[in-house]
Amino acid sequence: MSQASYTNLQLPISHCFSSLYLYVYISVCLCVSVSLLKRFIVPYPCKTVKMGGKIDCYLDIASLYSYLAYLDLLRNRPILASHGVTVEFHPTFLGALNQATGNKPPWTLPAKAAHGPFDAARSIARQGTYPNGSPLNITFPENLFINGKTILPLRALHCIKSKFPPETLDQTLLYLFHIFWSPPNLNLTVPENLKSTLLAVPEGFSGPTANDDKKKKLFSAEQVEEIMKGAQAEEFKGKLKKTTDEALERGAFGAPWIWATNDKGEGEPFFGSDRFHFVYKHLGLPYRDVEVLANGDDPKWGKLWRKENGAKL
Repeated sequence: MSQASYTNLQLPISHCFSSLYLYVYISVCLCVSVSLLKRFIVPYPCKTVKMGGKIDCYLDIASLYSYLAYLDLLRNRPILASHGVTVEFHPTFLGALNQATGNKPPWTLPAKAAHGPFDAARSIARQGTYPNGSPLNITFPENLFINGKTILPLRALHCIKSKFPPETLDQTLLYLFHIFWSPPNLNLTVPENLKSTLLAVPEGFSGPTANDDKKKKLFSAEQVEEIMKGAQAEEFKGKLKKTTDEALERGAFGAPWIWATNDKGEGEPFFGSDRFHFVYKHLGLPYRDVEVLANGDDPKWGKLWRKENGAKL
């Protein structure tokens, strides 16, 4: 075979090997890319979930666990809205719930009173912060029995709920919780204290800051006068009673009392600030349940991360 013929034969063979190398290189790159995507970008499989539903939360500012449930729902409301779930807050008089059902405040029972500080400290630490990121500062009022007769501020909240946009109720409710449960634990059952507190609510309140006194206020003096008059009016006396009766009809014996309705129209009751995994399950929402992790589990991704990376479960 001539040198020219050998050269002509070698070119196509060399070309074939180059194409093969290129194919192998591209395949390896694709496999690595898919592996990285699965590991770091989509660690959990996407699931189609049914959307819709509602969470009705019956709460009283005198209830610590109402406060914690409120913070949880306020923080997660945008995510719930993305699933079509709406949240409505209902100011409800806890004292009337206790009286109607024969329930007693936990501090009146010695065993519960002894356990209460442990549970409260753990629950407060779990929430950790206000929506704006500032740390929670919660202390119990010196006389919770007196401060807990919150009929007047609850009526005022019903007036605000009826006459102002929903975000105004959100900000006011958060501020009243803050004032009730933070030093010096102002007694909001006193009309003058309630009035001064409403006058001080900063616009856009999402937690205390150093310059709250300098911020524009949520209500004008005229609006506060209207709210205070509303708190004494039969209309809002009736609304508080109606809401409390509605909670009782839905089985409430304490606060917070949650009534969750899924997209099929099926409603179920839930009690307390630490039952949201059950609420989300009833609503058909994706959520992460409480689970203990074995050695080698990644705290962020859990058991699924280990499984996808070849570890034994």
